[in-house]
Amino acid sequence: MIHHVKPARVALVLLSAIVPFVWAHAQDGPPANRPASAQAAPTPPPRRGGAGAGGEYKAYDAATLEQGKKVYTANCAFCHGGNAKGGETGPDLLRSLTVLHDENGELISQVVLNGRPDKGMPKFNLPPDQVADIAAFLHDGVRAAAQRGTYKILDILVGDPKAGEAYFNGPGGCTSCHSVTGDLAHIASKYDPVNLQQKVVMPREGRFGRAAGPAAASGTAITATVTTPSGEVVNGLLGRIDDFSVTVTDQSGKPHTFTRDGDVPKVEIHDPMKGHFALLKQYTDADIHNLTAYLETLK
Repeated sequence: MIHHVKPARVALVLLSAIVPFVWAHAQDGPPANRPASAQAAPTPPPRRGGAGAGGEYKAYDAATLEQGKKVYTANCAFCHGGNAKGGETGPDLLRSLTVLHDENGELISQVVLNGRPDKGMPKFNLPPDQVADIAAFLHDGVRAAAQRGTYKILDILVGDPKAGEAYFNGPGGCTSCHSVTGDLAHIASKYDPVNLQQKVVMPREGRFGRAAGPAAASGTAITATVTTPSGEVVNGLLGRIDDFSVTVTDQSGKPHTFTRDGDVPKVEIHDPMKGHFALLKQYTDADIHNLTAYLETLK
């Protein structure tokens, strides 16, 4: 018996055989006489990791970065640390997706101007130019962190030890808590100049409230006293505080969380490093370099 195949079906069979053949040969590369405009575009080079330029690192002038550092230090350093790598209550901003995905400050400005009440971050009424300076400072910090393998620490002992001593004993107010014959005796024998300067600009690394952390062991942890309307008093390490609640951990390791309504319950915060953080807003580069040079003499 002879079966008659419809022409349309024959065409479909032929087409299904021809297309794979043409496609396979097309992958071998364009023919020599193929117009250049029709050839596949070259694969673009991989883009570098983010922060402010769509995947490319921007270059900022020194004046912008210096201004960004000043504005950041005055408004953000207490929570996020002097180098933006995390501090009292704030996270590491150099690893923040908001910063990494930011383009010219658009995302950062939303956080700065609106705050994050759910995470205890207040809003800051800063003008656009200052927000842009903060964004530049953070973007450059991301670049520096990504390229840290090429960074070389040069001699940082460029300050005047005598000027540092005068600042230590005078306007710095350091002698109110420290003594060169007591807690700071031979400190330069314990730390190199880089770490000495780090301790000046980052007086307490990490976040408060870690009962087993170095801050608690060294007596630099933030503590709090909570007094309820009924007269109950709870003392302990401060774990978290915002407009809605406060958590402290007592000596037995038990956490206590209280709902806040304005000034109720009464909360007294005790921060032994308060003076250091106040100085972060006052330090000049010369003060920091001079202090480092002076501390280096205490061997």
